[in-house]
Amino acid sequence: MEPAGTHAAPLAAVPDPEDKRVAVRVTPDALRHIRGGHPWVFDRSITSASHEAPPGALAVVFDDRRRFAAIGLWDPTSPLRIRILHAGDPETVDVGFWGSRLAQAEERRRALVEDGSTTGFRWVNGESDGLPGLIVDRYGTTAVVKVYSAAWLPHLPALVPLVADGLERVVLRLSRAVADGPTHDLVDGQVLVGAAPEGPVEFLEHGLTFGADVVHGQKTGHFLDQRDNRTLVGSLAAGRDVLDVFACTGGFSVHAAAGGARSVHTVDLSEPAIATSAANMARNRHLANVAACDHTTEVGDAFRVLERHAAADRRWDVVVIDPPSFAPRQDAVGRALKAYARLTALGLAVTRRGGLLVQSSCSSRIDADTFHRQLRDVARRQGHGLEEVARTTHPIDHPATFPEAWYLKTAFVRVDPRP
Repeated sequence: MEPAGTHAAPLAAVPDPEDKRVAVRVTPDALRHIRGGHPWVFDRSITSASHEAPPGALAVVFDDRRRFAAIGLWDPTSPLRIRILHAGDPETVDVGFWGSRLAQAEERRRALVEDGSTTGFRWVNGESDGLPGLIVDRYGTTAVVKVYSAAWLPHLPALVPLVADGLERVVLRLSRAVADGPTHDLVDGQVLVGAAPEGPVEFLEHGLTFGADVVHGQKTGHFLDQRDNRTLVGSLAAGRDVLDVFACTGGFSVHAAAGGARSVHTVDLSEPAIATSAANMARNRHLANVAACDHTTEVGDAFRVLERHAAADRRWDVVVIDPPSFAPRQDAVGRALKAYARLTALGLAVTRRGGLLVQSSCSSRIDADTFHRQLRDVARRQGHGLEEVARTTHPIDHPATFPEAWYLKTAFVRVDPRP
């Protein structure tokens, strides 16, 4: 499929990357991390830089013998000053380099998409696909490029045509930090290639149909990282009553219904999110299991909703708790752990004996061992026995190649299983 047409005007004001490369020296510790594969160099680790340069210039890191160590994108607007593109032997960064990285990322996901049952997936997962600070998500024939560093803006004129090849549309999303700075007339949600979508862009997730608001929705329009967990919930939902808390676009709800759940109750604080979840359920009503499922929704704060249902002694067979990140900064970790513990206690209180509690954390600053250990500790203090059904982490399209990239962990536990 040929793209419907590239919008040249949006990228016309974007400056070319600076030709002159920034020669950089870093601390011995930073150099060791770079050679070990870590993709970030912070400003405090830089001991010298040859000159001031705008975002998007290429920075070459040399060792103390003036030998090439790495090359990356320079961003003077961020404490994360260099995002490493390549380390080791010298490498030319040009259109061919971008194309090669995109092709490699696509190949890694071949097993996910080759049967055609899934058309919504993460094509590029930033650092872990060798393109640090850049996300590319695919929803059918629409690609959404999300930029987390101003250093990428000068490279968009070279990168976007490569992304657009064979697709209908490319949409640009900007992180808040990038959107708040100079963007060269680019805005969040701008269509760079093709026509603007008339509504949600539909895509498949293991055979189920969803819609993504790629222009205004959270992240790029859908939380693709929970795909495998949603499928697992669906496989365990037959004949069950299911509670989906922090439901967002209703992914767990739809998979549970398609898996044969007797009823699904969907809860989110956002009215638009609840409306989206209902629309996604409706997209799959042609399926007998979905049509037969009693789907109800509730707008409200998850903590208060769970407290109210626990007080009313209302219980479900499957309880899914998938909250947002509670620890955006290191100093928030303590509060985040308390919030997760409270959710665990409330989740246990509304799960029937022998039922399944599914709880996730997407806080990278809380490691998996701490998360799972705390869940077991809360259950023990409340007098509940747990049987672990599964522990899951990142799906194939969300690779994690360095410590800070690991964020998603999910526990599937049977509560008070009968002997």
